[in-house]
Amino acid sequence: MIKIKSLAGSNLDTLFEAFSMAFVDYNIQLNRAELEKMLNRRGFIAELSFGAFDNDRLVSFTFNGIGIYNGLKTAYDTGTGTLKKYRGQGLASRVFTESIPSLVSAGVKQYLLEVLQDNTSAVSVYTKQGFEVVREYNYFVQEMTAVRLYSRIIASDYLLKEISFSDIIGVEDWWNFSPSWQNSFEAISRKVSDFTAFGAFCNSKLVGYGILEPSSGDITQIAVDKNHRRNGVATSILGRMLERNTHSSIKLINSDIACESVTKFMETNGIPISGKQFEMIRRLV
Repeated sequence: MIKIKSLAGSNLDTLFEAFSMAFVDYNIQLNRAELEKMLNRRGFIAELSFGAFDNDRLVSFTFNGIGIYNGLKTAYDTGTGTLKKYRGQGLASRVFTESIPSLVSAGVKQYLLEVLQDNTSAVSVYTKQGFEVVREYNYFVQEMTAVRLYSRIIASDYLLKEISFSDIIGVEDWWNFSPSWQNSFEAISRKVSDFTAFGAFCNSKLVGYGILEPSSGDITQIAVDKNHRRNGVATSILGRMLERNTHSSIKLINSDIACESVTKFMETNGIPISGKQFEMIRRLV
């Protein structure tokens, strides 16, 4: 008999087994350590995450991250999956529906998720559940061996060096769009030691920065003061991140599709668009 309940008390081995089996057909696989790192970065809370259990076996799940997004306490779908044998039974929808009262009781105001645009069946399900598209994203992925930097020549006025996160202050005006859930400062702060940051300085003032998670090759943020663009600053920062990257590929996930400058920057440096996602939100109260 299938029972829906919280994942409180479920250990990482249980979560990893279910996750691996649910996504066994996917091209990209996560090992146990990578899953743990992903859950931590995205704010996973077991007590407010839920799954369908067949006896003691987790067969369908939604891992929820909890945090603040656009000023509201938010639940974020960190990962939803169902084992192949149990698909077609509506378990994922049941898990989501039966989790709502607990999330509302915990003060959660909205539910946030991202979904591949070409996954039309999932988009349809989420729309029927009351989710609305609020943003469209590009994501960029390239093998390290295929990246070709356009230019790494930076004006002599600039000094480029590794920085601490306390150096990154007052940069929001540089952004062309607000970072997504997994790229926010809140996400990075959950385990700062997983990230490396580089800054560009002009006359001792920070004018550009980039943040990388070297173990995954994930560029979480890169931005340059609008008064210092087109001087090779961003490309030089990207070059430093490539040098520090320990993963076989480099990627930038969830770049706002309306931001043509990021798209052009990534493609000029040999990192093409690999796909598109919708950011969808459902208000809970």
